[in-house]
Amino acid sequence: MKIATWNINGVKARIDNLTQWLKDSDPDIVCLQEIKTIDEGFPRLEIEALGYHVETHGQKGFNGVAILSKTSPFEVNRGLPGDPLDEQARFLEAVFTLPDTRILRVCCIYLPNGNPADTEKYSYKLAWMERLRSFAAERLAYEEMLVLAGDYNVIPEPHDCFDPRVWESDALFLPQTRQAFRRLENLGLTDAVRATTDATRLYSFWDYQAGAWPKNNGIRIDHLLLSPEAADRMTSAAIEKHVRAWEKPSDHVPVIAYFDFAA
Repeated sequence: MKIATWNINGVKARIDNLTQWLKDSDPDIVCLQEIKTIDEGFPRLEIEALGYHVETHGQKGFNGVAILSKTSPFEVNRGLPGDPLDEQARFLEAVFTLPDTRILRVCCIYLPNGNPADTEKYSYKLAWMERLRSFAAERLAYEEMLVLAGDYNVIPEPHDCFDPRVWESDALFLPQTRQAFRRLENLGLTDAVRATTDATRLYSFWDYQAGAWPKNNGIRIDHLLLSPEAADRMTSAAIEKHVRAWEKPSDHVPVIAYFDFAA
């Protein structure tokens, strides 16, 4: 099974890229972030025509997440628990039954950016990360296959960006951000990409400005974090970097992992 995450940066603007990628890459489950549309505006007919079931948690103009899957989930939960006043559409959970009746939980995450770091936006980011940690701890207790996939807006380590000096005061790389990410990982979660390679200059985002893409001045902020049960069945992981070179690209590219759930 192939599971992917991709910050699409506007699903209506990238629908041609999305449908082409679905045909080429053929993922089984896809977590999309920044769909930037309400649920009713999502171009589901184009996606369903390719054989995918669509679940969305949308918001007008910004944010918004979606999960596309070749099989329908039997349970869907919208919104990250822990703050009933939080109306931002950043979290979607879908629960699937595998052929051998085991459970697979896939969560689509669009973690807050947090900039400027001296404002309430950063406090919201850290609070959101703590809510995610509490949620993950609860789900891990189920001892099921769990994949937390999305745009985390976190650069975990210095080698996950082209120049740490450029990012040292950014909310994506501040010590408190990286510590919060480590607390999440320390619950027993595995970073799919880093479990397979220690390569440097391996990124999932390149800014549209300053020639970042041709210079490979990127950052790695899109992650798949796996429960022990899912990590045991992962066979490989990769970043599909070539998609960034397409016409009218997102500034992010898909990150994927393969699993052998028959094992």
